[in-house]
Amino acid sequence: MTSTLPRSADAPEAYRFEHGYPVDAAVARIRDDADLARAVTAYRFWYPTVSAEGIINGNRELGLEDGRSMGIMATAPRQVGFTLNSDTPYGSAALDLSGGPMVIELPPGPFIGLVDDHHQRWVADLGIPGPDEGKGGKHVILPPGHTGEIPAGHHVGRAETYRALLAVRALPLDGNLGRALDELRRVKVYPLSHPDRALEIIDTTDRDLDFTCLRWEDNFEFWQVLHRVLDAEPVLDRQRDMYGLLTTLGIIKGQPFTPDQRMTSILSRAARIGRDQLLVSAFASARRDRIAWPDRRWEWVGLVPDDADFQTPVGLDLEARDRWFAQAIVASPAMFRRRVGGGSLYWLGVRDATGTFLDGGLNYTLQVPQPVPANLFWSVTAYDAQTRSQVRSAQQRAALRSLVELRGVTGAEPVVLHFGPTPPAENADTHWIQTVPGRGWFSYLRIYGPEPAAFDGTWKPGDLTRA
Repeated sequence: MTSTLPRSADAPEAYRFEHGYPVDAAVARIRDDADLARAVTAYRFWYPTVSAEGIINGNRELGLEDGRSMGIMATAPRQVGFTLNSDTPYGSAALDLSGGPMVIELPPGPFIGLVDDHHQRWVADLGIPGPDEGKGGKHVILPPGHTGEIPAGHHVGRAETYRALLAVRALPLDGNLGRALDELRRVKVYPLSHPDRALEIIDTTDRDLDFTCLRWEDNFEFWQVLHRVLDAEPVLDRQRDMYGLLTTLGIIKGQPFTPDQRMTSILSRAARIGRDQLLVSAFASARRDRIAWPDRRWEWVGLVPDDADFQTPVGLDLEARDRWFAQAIVASPAMFRRRVGGGSLYWLGVRDATGTFLDGGLNYTLQVPQPVPANLFWSVTAYDAQTRSQVRSAQQRAALRSLVELRGVTGAEPVVLHFGPTPPAENADTHWIQTVPGRGWFSYLRIYGPEPAAFDGTWKPGDLTRA
């Protein structure tokens, strides 16, 4: 006799029970579905960890050794990284804390920097948004469980992993990107115990690189990379539930990861499903709090203000976390700060004025009212929807920046920017970004040093409109 246990209309027909027990033919299907659900949840939670390994791996592929080298670059579309921008040159390094604390010494100047751990959890802010406030200073990053003496006169960050990500940017406030790149050469990074062993600084501006986890994110290799990282890092108490979830999938610290054919198939499928769920959160979310202005298509990129760990009064906002890390890399409170003068503001433009996704084969215009309420500078960058990196076209440019291309913009009239495969009749050199037919794209509008009008509704950009 088949039971009358409640079953939703869309439950698989194979979900059959007799006398309260699953029938033999149903067990395998139910077990597979349960493991798939666990794997998709695990994928979403651990995605930032694998993405962080993508950043570190990008450095390694260039020959930049962990704890020994720091790359600097004036970014362009040739550097693939989730929503990297060309507003400022970058310096980046993988800090190796296994041998003890590392020191980051910043000279006075317009620097913005951060340190995140291997899970892309925030450790410290540096420069203008940090405790040195751009006046220069020494920051010491302590390894997990450090009990040694902390040097006086240092700002302290405590990492919970042995690998940490350093990212520091020099603001080209005079519009001179070369000079800003030179400023990064003044940054010193060294072991606390060996100040004479500063990381070698290598300019990678003219080299192709990939800072992403794109090659792993939709296939079985995602789990192999995750196992390798977790095997090398300490177990964090606050995440024990999520480590426990991984054990049901065969990923256990200190043990080989050798899934059978069944589990390999489930994990491969979970990576594809999980990746797709992240992209829906990023580009097709239905959350109302994503809307920046009620009468515009622009959206907030970060949905949890002021918190780099996406914590709310009721707990972790997993979708906000998904949305951010599907689009971007590294996190800091300054990146989500929604107050005057505090850090930067990021808005996402993924649809045109009609609500349709942006198409690389069509031409669009964007009106930006002047003056933009930015105490430092502002920019608009175009990104490829498939790589979440700067659009790669024959033009070899994906950004329009108030300090560079738009430096001559003055007055109170809105500036009109152009996007599309064909150049506009006027201002193509300074007001146009070329897009690629057959590829979707999205835009970030960034304001650095936001002023009151960015918050009170007295200033807002137009929508991207088909030309």
